[in-house]
Amino acid sequence: MSKLVTDNPELLLYLEGKLHITVLGGIKLTGLDRLKVTLKLIRTDDKSNAFRHNLDLYNSMQTEQLIEKASEALDISSSETSAVVNNLITALENYRSERLESMKPKQPEKRTLSEAERKAAITFLKSPNLLGRTKQVIADSGLIGEENNSLIAYLTYTSRKRHTPLHLMCLGASGTGKTWLQEKVSELMPEEDKLEITSLSSNAFYYFGREELKHKLLLIEDLDGAESVLYPLRELQSKRK
Repeated sequence: MSKLVTDNPELLLYLEGKLHITVLGGIKLTGLDRLKVTLKLIRTDDKSNAFRHNLDLYNSMQTEQLIEKASEALDISSSETSAVVNNLITALENYRSERLESMKPKQPEKRTLSEAERKAAITFLKSPNLLGRTKQVIADSGLIGEENNSLIAYLTYTSRKRHTPLHLMCLGASGTGKTWLQEKVSELMPEEDKLEITSLSSNAFYYFGREELKHKLLLIEDLDGAESVLYPLRELQSKRK
C-alpha cells in the first residue's frame, strides 16, 4: 500500500512496496508544467544502500534514467521501480493541488438582506441630499474628523460594483491616520467583498478562479510590504477587473 507522508513540507516521504522514497526539499507549488525534485531511494529491507537523484519528473528521459539507475543500484526490477515512480508522481500532483487549494483565501458567507432591510436601503438611496446623509451616516459609525476623505474612500470602495471601478491611494506622513481611515471605512463594506493584500503571497493572485476577484475590494495597508503583488495588481487594474 502506497502512502505519501507530508508532515514536513521540506521532507516528503513516500512508501510503497520495497521502496522508501524521500523528496528532499519538498516540491515547488508554482510552475505546474514542472515537477523538479531531489529524491533519495532506499529499499525497506536494506536501508544501508541509498540512491540519490535530482530530476524533473515531467521529463520522460530523466525519469527513465532514474528508473534504470535506481533499479540497478538497489537491485529491484525496473518494472517495479517504474510503477512506484509513476505512483509517486501522481501522489505529488495530488499533494500540490491540495496545497494550492488550501492557499486560496476563504470567503465569508455572503449576507442576504431581509425584505425590510432592502426597502430601507432603497428609501435611503431615493431621499434628497444622498451624499450629505451618507457623510453623516459614516460619521455616526465612529469615523470622526475625516468627513471629506471618508466619503471619498466610501464612494471609491462602493465603485467595486461598477464596470469601471475607481482606485484610491492615501498619501501622508507616518502616523497621520492613513491606515485608520482605510480600516474604518472598510468596516462599512461586506466582509465577503473584502480582500486584505497583506494576507496574500506573491503568487496568490494566480490561484484565484476567473470570477473570484470580480467586484472585490482589495485593501493594501502598506505599499512597502506589497511589492510582490503589484505587477498582477496592475494587470487587474488595466483590464478593469
